Amino acid sequence: MKKTVLTFGLISGLIISVLMGGSLLLADKIGSGHSMTLGYTIMVASFLLIYFGIRSYRDNTLAGQISFGRAFACGILITLITTVCYVAMWEVLYFNFMPHFMDSYFAAQIHKVQSAGLDSATTAAKVAAIQHSQQLFQNPLVNMAYASMEPLPVGLLITLISAALLKGRQEV
Repeated sequence: MKKTVLTFGLISGLIISVLMGGSLLLADKIGSGHSMTLGYTIMVASFLLIYFGIRSYRDNTLAGQISFGRAFACGILITLITTVCYVAMWEVLYFNFMPHFMDSYFAAQIHKVQSAGLDSATTAAKVAAIQHSQQLFQNPLVNMAYASMEPLPVGLLITLISAALLKGRQEV
């Protein structure tokens, strides 16, 4: 399983990293809503390799038969490798090339709270919470934790679907 997981995980990681890097260059031009849609589309596209990785492992190593648990294990390992690649790319881009990328996001969140018409105490508390999150985001470990929370659920969902579709015997 190791060879299959590494091969498909690294290919998926390369796809998600390159496409995510390219999409960040377009983020200002396409807007935050479209940027988020593009980002999750990229994740789904790269995580499709989970299906092909599990299928390859089933067909080439296990003579066409795999249990749900073994398929899930293969898929989740591919997901973890892909996520590590995604987080590594994000950290390099964020801290070396775009250290103020999230400032506009946090500024928009603060503006949204301030224009919501809340009482001043509630507004101040919410703004303080956003500013605290902004400070936390400067810590690379916290930054990595937040970055990993984006692709992991997508990979988990595709792993579950793929494992369910591929369990059992290979259809001839």
